[in-house]
Amino acid sequence: MASKELAAAIEAAQAAAELIRSLYRAKLTVHTKPDASPVTEADVKAEELIRGILSRRFPGYGFFGEESGRHAMQAENVWLVDPIDGTKSFVRETPFFSTQIALLRAGELVLGVSSAPAYAELAWAERGGGAFLNEQPVRVSRIAQLAQAHVSAGNLKSLTRGAQWARFGALIREVSRIRGYGDFVHYHLLARGALDVVIESDVNILDIAALTVIVREAGGIFTDLAGRPVGLGTTSVLASNAALHGLVLEALGA
Repeated sequence: MASKELAAAIEAAQAAAELIRSLYRAKLTVHTKPDASPVTEADVKAEELIRGILSRRFPGYGFFGEESGRHAMQAENVWLVDPIDGTKSFVRETPFFSTQIALLRAGELVLGVSSAPAYAELAWAERGGGAFLNEQPVRVSRIAQLAQAHVSAGNLKSLTRGAQWARFGALIREVSRIRGYGDFVHYHLLARGALDVVIESDVNILDIAALTVIVREAGGIFTDLAGRPVGLGTTSVLASNAALHGLVLEALGA
């Protein structure tokens, strides 16, 4: 049975999805934030809507939002929210964007909701409760050999600057298929067993917090590219089924 927290996060994600769909392809004005990333009216309104729902239900919880920043981060429970992860896709009218809502409790990610309005996909998970996609339970694949693995990579710009780039090229030659689905897409595919490995760099915690819980509850492993646990400062990802994770870390020289 879902907790009250998970129920509220799903309600907030669904409300945001309705708002975002109403503004998709509406030719909104795009502003540039100090970090050079884009923001639109849809981002701001969706985060306000989500924060309003969650704050009314859980007034003592902290909140870390992509648009509004950090609030009461010292609280035991902190919501992590990216109202539109993939704003660049949203602006370009491609469907690779989603709403990400996670809950951090005493430093541990305990629930995640990933809503993809243009795809009509809603994934969620809570620690110990399994992972679900459109209300159906999902599990990662059982592929155990690199030669059979399907790998998706995203945001690789920073990876090209380091020693791992050559190792990544060697890994590509070993696997069965390499794709670049990006954003929420490859994590949903991984969680339901249609993909085996996701590699990313240039991410932040709001991009991946909810997806971390979903992949883990689907039976996968989610770390950074050095094999370290996901935390507020995480900037890279290696997510995979349990059988392949160590093999990929070794191939990348971690």
